[in-house]
Amino acid sequence: MAQLYFIYSTMGGGKSLELLKTAHIYECQGKKVLLFTSEKDTRYANLASDAKIGKIVARIGLEKDAWLIERVNCYDLAIQYKPNCILVDEAQFLTEPVVLDLARIVDELDIPVVCFGLKNDFMNQLFEGSRALLLYADKIQELKAVCYYCDRKATMNMRLQNGRPVFEGEQILVGGSVGDAIESEITYVPVCRKCYMSFKKQALVRE
Repeated sequence: MAQLYFIYSTMGGGKSLELLKTAHIYECQGKKVLLFTSEKDTRYANLASDAKIGKIVARIGLEKDAWLIERVNCYDLAIQYKPNCILVDEAQFLTEPVVLDLARIVDELDIPVVCFGLKNDFMNQLFEGSRALLLYADKIQELKAVCYYCDRKATMNMRLQNGRPVFEGEQILVGGSVGDAIESEITYVPVCRKCYMSFKKQALVRE
């Protein structure tokens, strides 16, 4: 029986790589996979007004084309293409109605859907898509990541603006990860709770 999965991690936790690996396994078996990503990830999405195709890109250089989920009806595409599996990247950017459509695909069409994304933002608040997936997913899995500053397990995402930690601002502000080839004044690093709280305390003292 098909299920709705939510696989989450911090920035740099290997989510897109795991998605592309899963797609490769299905395709090597001659099975059909439908890929979705979000237009909110402007690092790779094709933002032409009539475009419906973006890209899922892993930091090691692998990439595949994917439907931009905000610009199509994922349920209708599932009926049209009849895939063996649906894989969704950047799932934190989903709206609750889209998550419910993905759940319908699982329940009514018996197609497994695997969503990969962040759980919490740089202020340690849930994204809308993550919250909905935590509520509706049949199975939830964490991909482990290591803190950028120590060897503890990373559970949070810290936003750096010009290299300096910030803890207030827009929830969705696309940037790179430290070590990315993409240059940006906004970057994100995976951190453990201890380091996150330490940097946040220092920021409050400076204010």
